Amino acid sequence: MPEKKYSNEEIARAATSIRKRILGLAIDRGGCYLAQACSSAEIVSTLYMNIMNLGPSLGCPDAQPFPGVPSAVNMDYPKGSLYNGVQDVRDPDKDRFFVSCCHYASVIYCALVQAGRMSDRAIDKFNVDGWNMEMIGAEHSPGFENTAGSLGQTVCIAAGTAHAYKMKGWNGKVYCMLSDGELEEGQAWECFQASAFYGLDNFVVYVDVNGQQVEGWTKDIMNTEPMVDRMHAFGWEAVVVDGHDIDALEKAARTPHPGKPLMVLCHTSPAHGIPLLDKMMPKHFVRIPAAEKDAFVQFYQQM
Repeated sequence: MPEKKYSNEEIARAATSIRKRILGLAIDRGGCYLAQACSSAEIVSTLYMNIMNLGPSLGCPDAQPFPGVPSAVNMDYPKGSLYNGVQDVRDPDKDRFFVSCCHYASVIYCALVQAGRMSDRAIDKFNVDGWNMEMIGAEHSPGFENTAGSLGQTVCIAAGTAHAYKMKGWNGKVYCMLSDGELEEGQAWECFQASAFYGLDNFVVYVDVNGQQVEGWTKDIMNTEPMVDRMHAFGWEAVVVDGHDIDALEKAARTPHPGKPLMVLCHTSPAHGIPLLDKMMPKHFVRIPAAEKDAFVQFYQQM
């Protein structure tokens, strides 16, 4: 658990702030991954503010210039994972956080601000060319350990890290966040099988089960249920929670799972907190219609 724990009320306010800020970005920039902010704000806020023990943030709190791939090849660029409180020398008692759903980057950035790990003004550079605050997170983006594509890749990297921690006898846990659409990837299931085989009880995966993906509702594209039964069959412990219930999200992290990895399936709504979105769902990327912009602006001002 983190050295400083926030109250449920503080986390709820942080989640509302995340939604409001990302709604503002969607209005100002012409669109954003707003539905993902609605579904995951409590999950990410609770992880940062009440579950993970990441240690102090060591990176610059402001947005950083990022000239692009040539610099990345030379590794001469700010590493996003610094905002998670890690450096080249790892602390064996601290946790790690891997974000697989890289299109949730805006949620991660805003959560870092709410948790005091990044400056408020850094969000001004969101999706601005030449800066590291990209709409799709990568290893140079704040809060990201690695570039997350293709889908299913990051959970494998996270599991490998957890395995390395076990081999070294380190006490830190490894957390990973997935979206439910990623559960369709074969590589993820290879990872689930290997994680159970190696008994990675230091590995915890939170899944935002918001029921939608690029093409529509997940149940219509490739239904993955019943996930709890499937994860149990693969040798995991798995629990289902209301992904907007902060207390349930925190208690889920304390589910006993000796000798097994843990998956927390967080059932959420992609319009939670912004009911104007209900009639637009499913919607992977939200663009505010011109005819409805005034209504969204008015709602934003009242949040």
